[in-house]
Amino acid sequence: MKNLTRRGFITLGTAAALSACTNYEFETATRPNALSPETITAKINEVRRANGRKPITYNAKLAAAARSHAQLMASRDQLSHDLGITLRERVTAAEYVGAVGENLAGGHKTLEAAIEGWLASPGHRSTLLSDKFTEFGLATAHVPSGKKSRYGTYWALIMGGDFDAWRVRI
Repeated sequence: MKNLTRRGFITLGTAAALSACTNYEFETATRPNALSPETITAKINEVRRANGRKPITYNAKLAAAARSHAQLMASRDQLSHDLGITLRERVTAAEYVGAVGENLAGGHKTLEAAIEGWLASPGHRSTLLSDKFTEFGLATAHVPSGKKSRYGTYWALIMGGDFDAWRVRI
């Protein structure tokens, strides 16, 4: 992993750590200005398939919640799950109902670099590869050019699914 000391990661614990890391290399690099729901979905599912997981679908409501948080992080130049509004409040405002988990990153220049960083972190990996999640939204935001920034680019990935998948059956 390249220069992890310059990049930030935060995870919201959602599931037990998954099996040992699988090294995965992407063939392309997708910059934030080239992201589309189709490209994002293909990349996320490429990694999930390579790790024996089911594909998931893109959800516009989760993407809207991710976008609002990525923009807030960029506007404050701060990497955090809670900048005055919680994950639950953000997804509720976007009219999403369901269980959610969130991965955040800062400083990555491409989608693939953000995903590789998440895969290298047990908590992020667990969220990204959890079979309990069936859909997701992803967004990026940039600190305005000319403004000094710790990370420059902020990434927010929100995974979602049915609450029942998380219920413990006795």
